[in-house]
Amino acid sequence: MTATPHWPARRSAISVQLLAQFGLDQGLSLDACLAGTGLSWHLLADPACEIAAEQELLLIGNLVRALGERPGIGLLAGKRYQLNTYGIWGFALLSSPTYRDAARLGLRYLDLTYAFHGMQLEEHDDEAHLLLDDRAIPLELRRFILERDLAGMLNAQRELINAAPPIRRVDLCIPTPADPSLYLSEIGVLPSFGQPCNRLVVDRQLLDRPLPGANPRTVELCEQQCQLLLDKRRQRSGLAARIRSLLLSRPGRVPDMEEVATSLHMSSRTLRRRLDDEGSSFRNLLEEVRQALAEELLATGGLNLEEIAERLGYGEVSNFIHAFKRWKGVPPRQYRRA
Repeated sequence: MTATPHWPARRSAISVQLLAQFGLDQGLSLDACLAGTGLSWHLLADPACEIAAEQELLLIGNLVRALGERPGIGLLAGKRYQLNTYGIWGFALLSSPTYRDAARLGLRYLDLTYAFHGMQLEEHDDEAHLLLDDRAIPLELRRFILERDLAGMLNAQRELINAAPPIRRVDLCIPTPADPSLYLSEIGVLPSFGQPCNRLVVDRQLLDRPLPGANPRTVELCEQQCQLLLDKRRQRSGLAARIRSLLLSRPGRVPDMEEVATSLHMSSRTLRRRLDDEGSSFRNLLEEVRQALAEELLATGGLNLEEIAERLGYGEVSNFIHAFKRWKGVPPRQYRRA
């Protein structure tokens, strides 16, 4: 049984861009990577775009099913996560005075990363232990996400000190793979598999190592920006984010408010009241999702306007055309030609 997710409902789309490209490099089609996620190629092309965390999990599920149980393949995906892919969070770490400062700041603003693991730093004698909690991650995705998050974390450590971190040992909950060679080559040590928790152990003295990019004024400014960004994303969490994810997960037929309320085990009246408390409304959420899906369906080119209007829940195609012009400033046919 999985625990309640601890990560924010919204995150940068850069991670799904990296994962989609990884899927393409493994021979998958973009449609196979994005199936059922509500994401589209033109949305991924926007570096400022934010997506629902559930959409990234859906994309990872597509990769896991398509690529099969290939031990260590998540490590290869995680190698693509460099510090600059995390934006202001990565810059804050690079500007920290010491490795310990960077670790504490990184964990404090972990919600700005793409990790699905909860993380905790512990110090024991001459060792520093970083624990990765996977209880909130769906069982079928745990191996891939553990490998991905572990590789991304090791990349960050290498960039911070311009060298391979002095790893003493790595404990992983996952079963021993038939071929562990990728783990040895990518991590630098052979992990102990089938352990009770996921744990990376390094020399404690690493925490006191000064960082080459240390700049106290810069790290102060970066941390302020991290807090502002985190506050902004948390405003888009809660019930509104759950409804947005639910609407996006059913691109073939957009459910109405009664269906959504039933899926969330509440009445439509309660749903409306709780959204109002969050400063949102079902109508605004539906409008946002319809716009995203309309752009995706127009881009694929496989459906005419009548079919798209029907899939988005419009009784008349003229209503869809009017709504699209309000969103984008041009009619849908002109948008499709462009």
